[in-house]
Amino acid sequence: MGDSVLSAIEYFLSQEGKKDRYLFGCNDHSADLASKINPTGFIDDYRSGTTFCGKPVLGGEAVPQSAIVVNCVLMAKSWAAKRRVDQLNVRFRLDYYDLLKTAPNLTPVPKFVSETICDMRDNKNHWEKLGQTLADNESRMTLSNVINFRQTADLKYLQNYSFRPVEQYFDPVCPLIDQESFVDCGGFDGDTTAEFIRRCPKYGQVWMFEPSKENLEKAKSRLKGVRDIHFISKGVSDQEGVLGFNSGNGSASAFSETGNTSIAVTTIDKEIQEPVSFIKMDLEGWEMKALSGVRRHINSDHPKMAIAVYHHPSDFWRIPEHIFSIRKDYKIYLRHYTEGWTETVMYFIPIK
Repeated sequence: MGDSVLSAIEYFLSQEGKKDRYLFGCNDHSADLASKINPTGFIDDYRSGTTFCGKPVLGGEAVPQSAIVVNCVLMAKSWAAKRRVDQLNVRFRLDYYDLLKTAPNLTPVPKFVSETICDMRDNKNHWEKLGQTLADNESRMTLSNVINFRQTADLKYLQNYSFRPVEQYFDPVCPLIDQESFVDCGGFDGDTTAEFIRRCPKYGQVWMFEPSKENLEKAKSRLKGVRDIHFISKGVSDQEGVLGFNSGNGSASAFSETGNTSIAVTTIDKEIQEPVSFIKMDLEGWEMKALSGVRRHINSDHPKMAIAVYHHPSDFWRIPEHIFSIRKDYKIYLRHYTEGWTETVMYFIPIK
């Protein structure tokens, strides 16, 4: 740890520093840290003039030069946030990791860190097996970097990654073909389906599952007049039924026992009778349930798949083990699309 970081930590813990602590980002991590250290305020260029956790939110240019600023952005644009903090005309700058390492009594461990550490400790054999099943060096390096970050919150492990939402689910290892039949599970506002159609204009059919009525209406508006799209106002799971759903979190809306509404769910095997060739799933942690409802199509159609594995640490190994329990003739690739812990996608490519 460099002298500048040590000096910043010393100032952060001093009586003088306590009067000038600012947290960069208004999110769960900064809120958790604020409950421990009582910061002077928060910094968010898009929310300046408001309050967060009872403290004022300032734009970057309004922060006093005497301030010490802690970057609490760990989710999607962590390095962009770090660069913005570096631009601020302030006395000291720290990353969340710096505090986590040197002041653990003051710094809450992020949930994604604690969960990853516990899962890797309790399921060591499964993690070792996962590394052996990945198909290329880039996948193995991605696994190493992502997991190291998820165990530490140290941004150095993700310095070579960038925020690439448009490329997510459409890596070169997963080439599209004419007459592709696409299943978009967790279709949100139609953004992924629209990107699929842009990349594969000679597609066959699309089935888009989206349980949020508000999101589905946005998708229909976005894709108005586009051919051969089946909009299905249901969630996907391992059986038909009704489940609680939290519909107020945009693209992060998810199944929840305490959800603010109830939605109908179905299985892909029941809903789609035609053959499918490409399945995408990003279901905020419900992927394992949904995969249990698509056994017939995996067995009979041998589709390629792009599955989000970042919601729960165990999904990194549970999802490939589940798919291999149905059929083993797949190559597995792993790619990462943000500067934080979110948006890691596992591709299953059929071995012909």
